[in-house]
Amino acid sequence: MAGIHALDRLIGNDYPELLTDEEVRAFEQVPYADRVTAESTYDAIRLGAERNPDGAAIQFLQNADPADAPLVVTHRDFIARVTQAANMFHALGAEKGDVISFMLPLVPDAFVTLFGAEAAGIANPVNPLLEPHQLAEILEAANTKILVALGPMPGTDIWQKVEQIRPQLKHLKAIVQVFGGGDPANGIFAFSDLIKQQPSDRLVSGRKIRGSDIAAYFHTGGTTGTPKLVRHTHANQVYQAWALNLLLKGKPGANLLFGMPLFHVGGSLTQVLTTLSGGGSLVVLSPSGWRNPNAVKNIWQLVARFKPEALSSVPTVLAATLAVPPGNADISSLKYAAGGGSAIPVAVGSAIQETLKLPVVEVYGMTETSSVHTLAYPSRPIRLGSVGLPMPYARVRIVQLDADGRLIRDCKPDEIGVVIMAGPGVFGGYLNDEHNKGAFIDGVWVNSGDLGRLDADGYLWITGRAKDLVIRGGHNIDPAPIEEIMFRHPAVGFAAVVGQPDAYAGELPVGYVQLKPGAKVEPGELEAWVRERTPERAAVPVQVIPIDPMPVTGVGKVFKPQLRWDAAARVFTKVLAPLVERGIDCKVKVGPHGSHGSIATVTLTGLPAGQREAVEGEVHALLAPFVMRHEVVQA
Repeated sequence: MAGIHALDRLIGNDYPELLTDEEVRAFEQVPYADRVTAESTYDAIRLGAERNPDGAAIQFLQNADPADAPLVVTHRDFIARVTQAANMFHALGAEKGDVISFMLPLVPDAFVTLFGAEAAGIANPVNPLLEPHQLAEILEAANTKILVALGPMPGTDIWQKVEQIRPQLKHLKAIVQVFGGGDPANGIFAFSDLIKQQPSDRLVSGRKIRGSDIAAYFHTGGTTGTPKLVRHTHANQVYQAWALNLLLKGKPGANLLFGMPLFHVGGSLTQVLTTLSGGGSLVVLSPSGWRNPNAVKNIWQLVARFKPEALSSVPTVLAATLAVPPGNADISSLKYAAGGGSAIPVAVGSAIQETLKLPVVEVYGMTETSSVHTLAYPSRPIRLGSVGLPMPYARVRIVQLDADGRLIRDCKPDEIGVVIMAGPGVFGGYLNDEHNKGAFIDGVWVNSGDLGRLDADGYLWITGRAKDLVIRGGHNIDPAPIEEIMFRHPAVGFAAVVGQPDAYAGELPVGYVQLKPGAKVEPGELEAWVRERTPERAAVPVQVIPIDPMPVTGVGKVFKPQLRWDAAARVFTKVLAPLVERGIDCKVKVGPHGSHGSIATVTLTGLPAGQREAVEGEVHALLAPFVMRHEVVQA
C-alpha cells in the first residue's frame, strides 16, 4: 500500500502541512504529472475503494432522519456497480465520444450513473428542475445518445418532462429508467434489469481511459440563449479530488453529510469524487438533499450520529443551519465549516465562528475550473471574507482588461480587477466554439467574469461579479458590501442588491430582502440601516423591497436576473402610470431575451383600433430614455 494519499504516489504516511508559500513552491518543484496516480475518475474511485473495500461509500437516508437505518453501499460494491453501469452503457452502443445524459435525484443509482457514464463515454448531468424547453436545449446541444432518468413517481415530474421532450432529441438511441419497469419495444429500458446482466470485474470495452479524454459536460451560465456546456477532461476532475484530499487531509472512513445536486461541480467533484477517491463515505440526506426541509431541521442530530469533520454546503444552507439551535446534540466531531458557490456573507462566517466555534473554510472556483481553485488552507491563518490561496499547481492573476477583453496589465496588490485562473483543473473550452470567444486570456487563463483583488500575502478577495456591478451615472457600485450591511440587520435572512433602470443615471441600486420567519420591519427602516452604515452615499439603495421567497438557482445562489427584471417592471409600471390613470389597460412584464439580455414587454389591452398607434407612440416616448429594450404588444 502506498502512502496516506491514494491519488499521490510520492506522499508518505503523513500529509504535508504546506504552512507557507515557500513550502507550497517546494512541493510544486515535482511536476504534478509525476505525482498523480489516477488517469481517470474510474481509476480514482477504484483506488479509493482499495483503501476501504468493506467501508461504506454511500449511506443513503430516505428522509434526512438520523433515526432511519441508512441503505449502505460499500466501496467494493460501488466500484463493481460503476463497472456494470459502464458495461451497460457500452452494450447500448456508447463509445468514448458518446454522451450519456442523466436527470436523477440523489438516489444511489445517480452516483453509479455519473461515474459509469464517464467510464463508458461522456457524462452530462442535467438539472431536472429546469423547464422542458431548457432541458431539451441542453440535451440536444450535448448530442445525447443515452438518457438515464427517473421513472414515473409521485411527487416528481421528471418522467413527464422526458416524455414531453423526447421527440426533440435527434441523436437519442435509448432511455434507461431508474425505478421504472421500462418499455423495451419503445427504446425504454429498466436500469435494474439491464445492469445486472453485466460483469462487474472489468470494462468489457477494454477501454484504457486517458487523462486527456473528455469525462463530462456540465451546463453553466444564465437561463437564456444556447446552453453553455463546459467540457471536463478526466485529468481536470481528478485534480479536484487530488488537491482537496491533500489540503483537507482526506482519510478512509470519514463521513460527509451530502445534499448537493450532481449537476453542480461542487456536488459531483468537490464532495463526491473527493470523498470516494479517499475511501470516505457520503451520507446522502434524501433524494432531494438539502432541499428536503428535514436536512436543515435535523442538522445537529445528523452531525451527532454520523460525526462528520466538516459542515460543508452552499452559503444559503450554512445560513439556514444557524437558525437551528444545537441543543444538547454532540457536535464535537466538527473541525470546520466550508462553503462555496457564492460568497459566504461575512455576517454568516462570523456567526459560525462565534456560535459554533468553527473556522470557516471559504472556497472559490467555477464550473470552468472543475470547481474549487482557491481555498482557505486549514493549516494557515484564516482571513474571514477572503477565499484563500490557490491550491498547489493552480494560479490566479488579477488583471485590467480593455473593452474587448484583451489584457492591458496585471493589477497591483489590493487593486481590484478581473480574476483570471490557470492550472490542472482549468477546462479546455466550451463544447460550442461560439462560447469560447473571450473565455480565455492569452489562450490559457480562464476569464472568471468576477472582480477581485490579491492582498500583499496572495490571499484572494472576491469583490463582485463584473456583470453584477450597478453602474450609477458611470460610477461602479459593487453590491457585495451593501448586501453585507443589509444581512447584518437582525430581521434579514437573505439580501441582494441589483441595479434598477433609471432615465437619468442609467441604473440605481435597489435592495431585496427575505426576512427571517416571523420578523417584521418598519417602512424605511432598512434603507436607514444601510445609510447609517455605508460611507458611500451613491451606494445606498433607493428602496429595499421585502420578497418571499428570494429567487434562487438550483444550487441555492440568489438568482439576480429575476430581481433585475422585477425592479425594471416596477420602474416601468410607475413611468406608465399616467396611461393607467386615463383608464388604459397597460401591463409591463420584464424577462429574458436571447440577444438583448432582457426586454420589457408592454401589453395594451382592449384599445379601439383608432387609438392604438397614438398610445403605442406614448409608451415609446415614456420608455425611450431607458437603456433596456422594450416592445409593445396589443391584446
